[in-house]
Amino acid sequence: MRTGPRRLGTAVATALATLTALVATAPATSAATGVGDAKDAGSSHAVFVQTNDPSGNQIVAYHREWNGRLVRTGAFDTGGKGGQLQGSVADHLASQGALTYDSAHGLLFAVNAGSNTVSVFSVRGDRLELRQVVGSGGRFPVSVTVHCDTVYVLNALDGGSVQGYTLDGDHLRKHGDWRRRLGLDPHATPQFTNTPGQVGFTADGSQLVVTTKANGNNVEVFGVAPSGAPSAHPRTTNFPGAVPFGFVPNGPHGVFLTEAGPNALATVDIHRDGTAEQVAFAATGQQATCWVVAIGDLLYTSNAGSNSVSGFRASDRGRHLTALGNASTDPGTIDAAASVGGRFLYVLTGVNGIVDEFSVAHDGTLHRIGSAVVPHGAGSEGIVAL
Repeated sequence: MRTGPRRLGTAVATALATLTALVATAPATSAATGVGDAKDAGSSHAVFVQTNDPSGNQIVAYHREWNGRLVRTGAFDTGGKGGQLQGSVADHLASQGALTYDSAHGLLFAVNAGSNTVSVFSVRGDRLELRQVVGSGGRFPVSVTVHCDTVYVLNALDGGSVQGYTLDGDHLRKHGDWRRRLGLDPHATPQFTNTPGQVGFTADGSQLVVTTKANGNNVEVFGVAPSGAPSAHPRTTNFPGAVPFGFVPNGPHGVFLTEAGPNALATVDIHRDGTAEQVAFAATGQQATCWVVAIGDLLYTSNAGSNSVSGFRASDRGRHLTALGNASTDPGTIDAAASVGGRFLYVLTGVNGIVDEFSVAHDGTLHRIGSAVVPHGAGSEGIVAL
């Protein structure tokens, strides 16, 4: 059963209070091996984390060793600044997809929420080269997505908006007529629960999906033309009390969606007319379930208020979600990323700026193998694993 508005407010307040207490009491976990000990730095086994530092945003690079442990190899300036939404504790952007890798073009996209810009890096192993910093088309960008040569950025403030671009080599070309306002209440508070959560394409690229969290409890779906242009208006489906947050594709036209209201993972079909339909639902039993990552038919949600990751196995095209249990993390569990091939899962925790390292067993069980510090990483947001 979905949580009503009063219970939702209580749950969010409780999770926030828990995280605030953890900020004061939880010690930082020891870092992985230092920069000077890095090996095989030119390989493609890399993990990138965005610091989201308001004084100067950076991407911290790690080399992934054979056993899944991370070795820090460098940090790269984005040319912009990070930001923090009012009311946020562990998750300063309150979003999924702040850092996105485009494997087809070998490019990494990063949002600079405090500068209203997006940075484009070329990727060679665990080394980055800044190619461009471009305006986000709005205020406080929090999420970026790419399909083929089309890129969209989600701006969180002033009622929310999406801005579209096309790729020209390693640069973005902004299309002024590809900007769409979401029309959310710009004065709703707290900001971290009332700003949009993620922008992403369906797997076939024909639709662009936006979650609004508590500011509407909606899934907004724009049609996308072959040129990349969005439909004039989105098709809106309301999920009362759900607080739709993060998602990953499921088949060509569906998504696996986190619902922070009832703290659950849901399977949502997106029809050709843009309407969304929930066809499966599984509660995590945790607090502040907001992010999700997929490894084949395995799904892992991050639960910021419980300092945990919940595992699920999807079957019958997502119509059945089987719980696999929880794994503990450092305080403030937020975004996560899986290595290519799915052997390892890396979970970013925002209170102290720690990446928790897990190996993934065949049955989906997670085994903690270590952790790595993100320098200046308290409030960090966005992680990518190759």
